[in-house]
Amino acid sequence: MVDLASMQHEHAGSEGLGNRLNWLRAGVLGANDGIVSVAGIVMGVAGASDERSPILIAGIAALVAGALSMAAGEYVSVSTQRDAELALVDAERRDLKRMPEEELEDLTQMLQDRGMSPQTAETAARELTEWNALRVHSYLEFGIDLDDVTNPWSAAFASMVAFTVGALLPLLTILLPSPERFYVTVGAVLVALAVTGFTSARLGFANVRRAMIRNVLGGAFAMGVTYLIGTLLGTQV
Repeated sequence: MVDLASMQHEHAGSEGLGNRLNWLRAGVLGANDGIVSVAGIVMGVAGASDERSPILIAGIAALVAGALSMAAGEYVSVSTQRDAELALVDAERRDLKRMPEEELEDLTQMLQDRGMSPQTAETAARELTEWNALRVHSYLEFGIDLDDVTNPWSAAFASMVAFTVGALLPLLTILLPSPERFYVTVGAVLVALAVTGFTSARLGFANVRRAMIRNVLGGAFAMGVTYLIGTLLGTQV
């Protein structure tokens, strides 16, 4: 059944839960991509050359390009979602002006579908319409909270920063002076991927173990393939 009291109060305050989850999702995915893509690139270059200069150049180029690409992609994606949400809200605003009685009937039916008796639904629909018709219809029809419309800038910034942070891990470990730097890089990357897999699974209420295994195996495969290609090219070029 609809909690009318919470519906009337949840619009107060600052950024809503949806935007925070969107920000976290973008951050986790950005970090994961930064780890895997830059780890693959630096491992590939390291397989072809023992010199640190080309590894550093390739790693920094991959970091900058990847961070900007993630930010731009996330901004475009979330902006499209935001535009679609605002278009639905605008259409609903026009419908409320053109045919308020039909919209009131629709709201009454929606409340009945959510467990209210016809009499209670009709009374609640009228009270909610007087309170804020657009907010109520947007929430019940489309699941859109007018105070929590997706923010493309926060998602883009989160992706860019997270990608950079994730990318720094393999970039710094592969440049270690120790001869075991390959093993240190692989170990650090796999642990980091396990963490991002765990986090993404918890945020999405998915199976944690499956997400961690999938993430770790994917990263290990990417590093193995690029290192092998780099090694083969390094011996022939």
